[in-house]
Amino acid sequence: MPRIPSAAVNHRAAGTGREWKPLFVCAGVAAILYVVLLITALVLDFAAPPPVDGGAETLEFIAGHKAAYVAEQILWILPNILAVLVFAALFVAVLPTQKSLSVVALAAGALPWALFLAVPVSSRGSLNLVYHSDRYMAASTAEGRRMFATAAEAIIAENNTPALVGALSAVGILLMAIAMGRSPSGQFPRWVAWLGMATGALGVASEILRYAVPEFYWGYGILLWAWFVATGIALIRMPVPAEQHRAPAEP
Repeated sequence: MPRIPSAAVNHRAAGTGREWKPLFVCAGVAAILYVVLLITALVLDFAAPPPVDGGAETLEFIAGHKAAYVAEQILWILPNILAVLVFAALFVAVLPTQKSLSVVALAAGALPWALFLAVPVSSRGSLNLVYHSDRYMAASTAEGRRMFATAAEAIIAENNTPALVGALSAVGILLMAIAMGRSPSGQFPRWVAWLGMATGALGVASEILRYAVPEFYWGYGILLWAWFVATGIALIRMPVPAEQHRAPAEP
């Protein structure tokens, strides 16, 4: 059976790298933009922190800060689609050498970020509460207001309940970082992989102990943003295999 010429193999590898380069660049920009948008949301949160409990108090707060509240919720939720793009690009990058691990990391990492888009709550509120706030303020009776305040309490309770999907996303970061660490030398800086492993490990613990030890969650948030920025830069600078010309092997 004739062997495939080595020149053809090298040409195919180089071509594949060039074809994926736009994805790596877009994902790298998305990773950095992800952090920028979340920092913007955090600034809005510090400027006008929403209540974390109390249905009536929350609805009245939203009525008085509707524009800022809506903007903040969008900035907490919408960037999750950017994280999905980052994991997709990382999957493509590590797949050639880490086939099984890359698939598991993609499933554990990208799926939770995608599910965050379907969950009607963020860590600091919910867009659903905007509708309840409008109806609450428009209610003409105490009973009507109490009904919407009770409904808001249910949404707030859901928002304050630790979700398995959060821990799963941290597991995805950990697994993807391990795959990055096992990738060929020069593809990803080793310190970025180690940063991802530390982020994922702390993330699992902080998600489980989110309300028992909130300090863990703050540390996880800082490491998470640092890893996304570092990974984004690494993706933008991802080396593309250069095409090599060699004499074809004899059949």
